[in-house]
Formats: sequence, structure tokens, C-alpha cells
Amino acid sequence: MKLHALTVLAGILSDPLIAAFALADGKKSRAQFLRRLYERGAEEAFAAYVAQAVLEDENVFSRTCAAMRRPSRYVTEAFTADLALLREALAETEEDGFCLGKAPAPFGDAWDEGTVRRLAAFYKKHGYGRYLAHGAFRFQEGELVPILSPSETALTDLKGYEREKAEVRDNFENFVEGLPYADMLLYGDRGTGKSSTVHAMVNLFHDKKLRLVEIAKENVLALPALKTRLADEPMKFVVFIDDFSLQEGDDRVSTLKAALQGSMEGHVGNVMIVATSNRRHIVEENFSSRANSVHAGDSEEELLSLSDRFGITVLFAATNKQEYLSIVRALALDAGLKTPWETLEALAERWALVRGGRSPRRARQFVDHAYACEKKGVPLER
Repeated sequence: MKLHALTVLAGILSDPLIAAFALADGKKSRAQFLRRLYERGAEEAFAAYVAQAVLEDENVFSRTCAAMRRPSRYVTEAFTADLALLREALAETEEDGFCLGKAPAPFGDAWDEGTVRRLAAFYKKHGYGRYLAHGAFRFQEGELVPILSPSETALTDLKGYEREKAEVRDNFENFVEGLPYADMLLYGDRGTGKSSTVHAMVNLFHDKKLRLVEIAKENVLALPALKTRLADEPMKFVVFIDDFSLQEGDDRVSTLKAALQGSMEGHVGNVMIVATSNRRHIVEENFSSRANSVHAGDSEEELLSLSDRFGITVLFAATNKQEYLSIVRALALDAGLKTPWETLEALAERWALVRGGRSPRRARQFVDHAYACEKKGVPLER
């Protein structure tokens, strides 16, 4: 019951297992605790489970440290006292039916002032709370919902488009380093790696406290609320709008324009908007309505100005045959394919032509198919 005296770390009691542990002083409550313990698979290392809950708890101490500020001595003392309560509760536990184990770094065994200093340094470097457990989120109904299986694409997985990737990387680097940066529009044909490039950059700079927040194109009207929500967080965020396009007269046109440095709110220093589209001008123009407009030129400029609000636009053009086969070769080398290159080249070209054209996506699909065929001993011609 002493754990109910927690102050700064009171949030860990929302974890059903830790809440059951706090009440496990009788046979019935002990049985409930053990049942939850086994369900969570924490019976071999309960101390590590508690330590992880502390590490990921969102509280005034972790948030202040993540924001590169020093908590007040009152908060620090309360946080230290909470760790002492947890250390005492764990030390008094009878280990019948489970094993406490050891807490991982940066905790150690003492859970004392040294642990507090190590945790403060950890939060300062890596962030806090949900942003430690997850690198990507969706913005849905006003909430940040973790993406449980985010893309693990690395920059080395992406072949070709070296100039385009360098331009995108340079802007991402400026963003995470606190240098001048710009919102970005990546546009071009399908399958050219626009979205994969964004995911790879977020993964590359994850250790710089960069996280991705995806917002569906249907929810763009919520952009101002999202930017306001993220502005107070001690992290960097890429707000990602994938496969984006709009129609003339859509209310989202003005909302997006305002979000792209066009409102009194200005540039939120920890938020960068990145959109991908198959079109350079993401508003699909209606020429019939344009013809009936008294100020047709003004209407056209109004629509084109949306794309211009993105400070950086990068074209991912369709690949020609030479570029396509170069990507296939690079992917085949990574995969360790043993099929002779002449055979791969001919089959890769046929694969692309039958399936609608050459692109990095087609190259990846072909190499994956070839790899599976080799592993199964099936002729690649099939």
C-alpha cells in the first residue's frame, strides 16, 4: 500500500500489473498480482518491468529534463523519494512464484540520487514518455495513437535518387539541429520512393529526438490543432501527409496554406510538415470553373500558391531503363542473389513492363520475388 504515496511517479499505478503489486498484501490480492504477472511475461524480471514503467512514465520530472531544463529541487526531491519507495517495496517482496531480477541501465541497484542523475541525462538525450516507446504516431480524433509496426526502412535500403535524398536529408538535418529549415513537398510518379525516403530520414534521426506524426489527408483541417498540440512537446516532429491532393474549392486548401507558415502563428520550431504527392501542384484544377471565373488569372495563382508555400519541393522522377536496372543490381547484391546478372536483367525488364513500368518499387518487388525463388529452388522464369 505504500506505493499509493507516490507523487511524481503516481502515473505508473495506472499500469494494471503495478497497481496489483501495490495491493498484493493478502492471499487473494497476491493471486491477482501473480496472474497479471504471468500474463505480462514478467515473472523472470519484475524489477526490470517496474524500471521500464518508470522510464516511460510521463511526469513533470521526465518532461522537464527532456525539455533541456533543470527540475526544481522540490520536484527532484519528490522524484528521488518515489524511487526510494519503489526500491523499498521491491526489496520487501517475497519472491515466491516469480523472480525480481535486476533493473537495467540507467537504474542500477540503488535507485538513489545517482539513478536520478542518470535518468535526467537519459531524458535529456532521448526524450520522455510515449516518445521513448514509439517512434511514429497517427493523429486521430485529437489523440496521438502509436503506430505499433512502423516502417523500419533505412537510408541504405533505398537505391538511386542520390541527389534527391541528399536534398531531403540536408533539410532534415537542419531541422533536428535547430537550423533554418523548410516544409517539404516530395512529388513524382508512384513507386519512386517518396514515402520510403521520409520514413528512412525519421529512422536516421530518431536519436535526435525526432518522431513522425502521420495525419490522413482527410483530416488536414485538424492541422492547426495538431501543431498547437505538438508545440509544447520537448521533441521534434515531422507531420506527414502521404499521397496528398485536393480539389478546387476544398476547405482544406486554406487550412494547409495557413499551416505552411501563412498564419499569424508562424513557424512552430519543433514541427516540420512533409507531404508526398503525385502532382507538383497538389490542387487538381477545374478548367470549366476557371473559364467562368471573372479573375481567372487570380484564381490560378491562388491555387498554385499552395505548392509554393512548401519551402522545398523535390521531384522524384520516373526511372529510365538504365536507372531501373542499376537499382535492381544494387538490391540484388544486398540480397546476395546468385542468378547471373544477364538473366536477372532480362527478367527484371520483363517484370517491369508487364506490371506497368519501371520504378524502385517494381525493382524491390522483383528482387524479393527472385530471392524467394532462389530460397525455394524454384526456377525464376516462373
